Amino acid sequence: MPLFSSRPRPVLPGFGLSMGFTTFYLSLVVFLPLGALVLKSFQLDWAGFIEVVASDRALASYKLTFGASFIAALVNMVFGLLVAWVLVRYQFLGKKILDALVDLPFALPTAVAGIALTALYAPNGWIGQYLSALGLKVAYTPLGVTLALIFIGLPFVVRTVQPVLEDFERELEEAAASLGANRWQIFNKVILPSLVPSLLTGFALAFARAVGEYGSVVFISGNMPYRTEITPLLIMSRLEEFDYAGAAALGTVMLLISFVLLLIINGLQHWSQQRHGGKSA
Repeated sequence: MPLFSSRPRPVLPGFGLSMGFTTFYLSLVVFLPLGALVLKSFQLDWAGFIEVVASDRALASYKLTFGASFIAALVNMVFGLLVAWVLVRYQFLGKKILDALVDLPFALPTAVAGIALTALYAPNGWIGQYLSALGLKVAYTPLGVTLALIFIGLPFVVRTVQPVLEDFERELEEAAASLGANRWQIFNKVILPSLVPSLLTGFALAFARAVGEYGSVVFISGNMPYRTEITPLLIMSRLEEFDYAGAAALGTVMLLISFVLLLIINGLQHWSQQRHGGKSA
């Protein structure tokens, strides 16, 4: 038996210790707060829970929150790919500035973003006054909510797709072109399959961010119940009324719906990776 094992020594501690730290950290930061949220909603009986989470006002807020978040994430998936493509494939004056501006929604306080968007798209705003003349109202409508969610979600798609594009082998495009493929066929058959997993990841991140957004939406939405009231705002209204159990019930419903939707997205991402890997093999 050799005195020294040839197995490489791990840089981090062993599995048991690392797993213990991981479980402790996740429990402290994620699992315990979410568990407390669910337990708080148990202060309501079943009839009271249904009355809170299935009221007309709550259902209208779910529709706006998840509908606008889905549309915003879908728009960001398309235009985020376009922005990432331009930043990776082209050289132009001001490219580094544009690249830095993509991260601006990360650093900008959400309340500032909401005030800026409202100032632009309000009926008397810089852009809104011209849109109002055309009969198009953005601020204080679901369209304004969607616009705010697009603004805060774009960097998630760009920063997820950009590294994949940078690592993509140009030789595959050249080989496809030499075999007679046109530009659309090269993009659709060669490039896009490699980008689908990262696009789905960016979509999931943008969607999750949009579902929980509050600061940038509260100003431009107008906060009208049944029309432009998002679920996070309804939760805040419950908290201001000291209805903590009702707020926890609404939060629990949002948690469950978000978990199911993200589980579906992750399943699609896994399927896409398996499919692309099988074709590559």
